[in-house]
Amino acid sequence: MKRNTVDIITLGCSKNLVDSERLISQLEANGYHVTHDSEQPEGEIAVVNTCGFIADAQEESINTILELAQRKEQGKLKKLFVMGCLSQRFMKDLQQEIPEVDKYYGKFNWEELLKDLGKTYRSDLAHQRRITTPSHYAYLKISEGCDRHCSYCAIPIITGKHVSRPIEDIIDEVRVLVKQGVKEFQIIAQELTYYGVDLYHRRAIAELVEKIAKEPGVEWIRLHYAYPTDFPKDLYRVMRENANVCKYMDVALQHISDTVLKAMRRHITKEETYQFVEEFRREVPGIHLRTTLMVGHPGETEEGFCELLDFVRWARFERMGAFAYSAEMGTYSAEQFTDDIPEDVKQARLSKLMRLQQGISAEIQEEKVGKVMRVIIDREEGGYYIGRTEFDSPEVDPEVLISNAVRQLSIGQFYDCKITSADEFDLYGEII
Repeated sequence: MKRNTVDIITLGCSKNLVDSERLISQLEANGYHVTHDSEQPEGEIAVVNTCGFIADAQEESINTILELAQRKEQGKLKKLFVMGCLSQRFMKDLQQEIPEVDKYYGKFNWEELLKDLGKTYRSDLAHQRRITTPSHYAYLKISEGCDRHCSYCAIPIITGKHVSRPIEDIIDEVRVLVKQGVKEFQIIAQELTYYGVDLYHRRAIAELVEKIAKEPGVEWIRLHYAYPTDFPKDLYRVMRENANVCKYMDVALQHISDTVLKAMRRHITKEETYQFVEEFRREVPGIHLRTTLMVGHPGETEEGFCELLDFVRWARFERMGAFAYSAEMGTYSAEQFTDDIPEDVKQARLSKLMRLQQGISAEIQEEKVGKVMRVIIDREEGGYYIGRTEFDSPEVDPEVLISNAVRQLSIGQFYDCKITSADEFDLYGEII
């Protein structure tokens, strides 16, 4: 057990990671040595930043807490704290079930942890973060919460209403991060297209992105977690006209069947969804769309699932993820619908959907062979430099593998790379 050392374990999404990075900076300013996601935690204090989104994530969070609680019982840990989404959602239950935890915090009151350690929250360091990603990119959280109430989603239960950060506040953070060496910004929110409605009484995401794009040192901006209904169309122009705004949009469409979309409370129709994809591709040439789809929502018939397959064949998404519906306590679906689709049917549909997408993805990757693309180098691994194009978000999208036997490259630098071959997931290239 290392004195004055804090181990922080972050579970779940990149929005949680931003909170952990802010906490790390505060702890270090108060004299602690902090490790993040250490394979072998050895500090006298541990903090688990939990995820509470779906059952698998909840289970992972609980198992991590239990493992650390056992370390505490064995005398290998003095203090154990829990924060984040699971704690926000199930705090009373957790306090009863795992009393070994010294204190539980929600998603928004983690600053109290410093006070409970006898330390002071430094407001002058509000924009300071110890980046835990490779130093050339960072996640930039522009809001919290969500005003959408999709039938299956527990996020509004956990995070509450949408709260935007002021534009000036976000720009200040961008400038701080640029000084730290960050070149690439992943803009994240539960629902980024709603940004600004609460503060400015208008959708201000296009204005925000354009201002970030004009900041010196900002090389790439990538947008995550949009909603298709009432999409702010002025964002199309910003993406077209600013070279450092990546031609990439992460927009969850979830389904295409009118019956399922209505049950999901998505406030969009099949026809409008087709029009949205067509419009985006027309207005932003070269756009790579990442989407998430769901199978097995109550009411999804075999016919409705076939509609979804036809939609994916037509849309040819450059990036796509999918998951099977599971009833989340407190959501509209869980309370109003019977989870009437057998698990084996859900998994069979999921497998069929992903096999279809796998073939589409392979064809799209193959189309890039022979092209010269700008690539940023993330790391060196197993005989290769591993890079990404503007169409690839860290950790979830394909990568570009470049042999390290030819020449030395610098991590975090941009290079022009000729794509020489492709497989279903990754590209291979050589620097020119």
